[in-house]
Amino acid sequence: MPNHALSDLLSALDFAWRREPATPGPLDNIQWRANACDAGSILFFQRFDDGRTDTEIIERYLADSACSVLVTNRMIEGVERLPGKGIYVTHLGDWAEVVARFCDCIYPLDTDGTVFLGVTGTNGKTTTVKYLEAILSAHGRPVLSVGTLGLSLAGEPLVNTGFTSPPLIELRRLLHAHRDRYAVVAMEVSSHALDQGRAHGIPLQNAAWTNFTQDHLDYHGGEAAYFAAKARILDMIADGGRLYTTSSDVAERLRENGQPRVPVEVLPAATLGAEALAAKPFLALAHNRRNYALAVTLADGILGPGAREDWRHLSAVDGRFECRVVGNRTLVVDFAHTPDALETILSAIREAFPRAQVASLFGCGGDRDRFKRPLMGAAVARHSDHTIVTSDNPRFEDPERIIADILTGMPETGREVVVERPRAIARLFDFLAERPEDEPWVALVAGKGHERYLDAKGHKTPYSDQDEIERNLLRLGWV
Repeated sequence: MPNHALSDLLSALDFAWRREPATPGPLDNIQWRANACDAGSILFFQRFDDGRTDTEIIERYLADSACSVLVTNRMIEGVERLPGKGIYVTHLGDWAEVVARFCDCIYPLDTDGTVFLGVTGTNGKTTTVKYLEAILSAHGRPVLSVGTLGLSLAGEPLVNTGFTSPPLIELRRLLHAHRDRYAVVAMEVSSHALDQGRAHGIPLQNAAWTNFTQDHLDYHGGEAAYFAAKARILDMIADGGRLYTTSSDVAERLRENGQPRVPVEVLPAATLGAEALAAKPFLALAHNRRNYALAVTLADGILGPGAREDWRHLSAVDGRFECRVVGNRTLVVDFAHTPDALETILSAIREAFPRAQVASLFGCGGDRDRFKRPLMGAAVARHSDHTIVTSDNPRFEDPERIIADILTGMPETGREVVVERPRAIARLFDFLAERPEDEPWVALVAGKGHERYLDAKGHKTPYSDQDEIERNLLRLGWV
């Protein structure tokens, strides 16, 4: 791309405030990370209300960046004093469209030859996208999936982005880099992404909304704002498209908020026979049958409706109801980390294993919505015969304080506290070993799922619930 195109676009667009660079030079790349810039970079920096001061933002991210031009979504006090840099501030509400215009220059998007499908919801986004990817791949459609598990092509991992929904520049870069390898893009679209415009300009043929329950209130500030952010997926759906949901509550609330710009259709959970449930035990869970129904319907938009047995192409999704069975003991690893997700999976376990007792191990993340902690404790206590409360990504909070918040929602009996997560899993195994061998137990290890780190005090230490389970299986000779 000619170097002058980015400079021309800077000149052509209407900004709320601008200061030209002291010594204009050629611009040849766009960045969203300050430390990835060079002298030819335009840095797009989105400022949030995250408690940090403008001075902290400048010192931590902007002062040492090599970019020649800085574009922000609002004025950052003091940024005009950054020596020599061009400074551009977008009008309120223009941020996503401005970023998309620059992405169109560097990473053009093929909206004619590609079908885009999106999935939002509090829980089930990853599972629905991976089911959709498996179905379409089995029918010869090259699918790129984007979500919590990273970027995958026809089910084969390509890169771990570290985001459910990458920032728009990163998303467009990835889509452009692999543009000759896919015909369909199936993407998770988080509430953060919808609020921040991370998927702006991506035209969805159809979309799915799995469910809506309490989460991310630390970011959105309230349940109504959280729902409103999710509802912005309607604006991404192209004319003629539909939003599918398995939640009648979501559909009703959308209608109460005004006539949706595209039709909203409520789907029942898929009905599957004994052969399917025996072959794919994760489909015994009602919420996975709902995810499956959404995936099949989105696939129908590409393959056409038909009497397919799409369940045959599915596999358990990494960290989502992954099971290990040893005699009368079933160990389940799952990413459930909200009150509703824990309520859902534990209810499903009770239904699927009616003779078994249930042990649960879980914690809550730090620097996130504190109000959901006792709700998570209450949900686990309702459905468990024994509970171990532990740590889960405390970030910059004291793990013991987080656990104290959880315990306010739980009775004092039938619970243990083991702060260090590896020790907690070892204790779970010892508890199971103490039970009679003929006594059936299901043990749920919840919260981390596919994640392979513990986030504490600003550092991510390598860690995996799955690895810890394997280690303890070997320790006790349960192999």
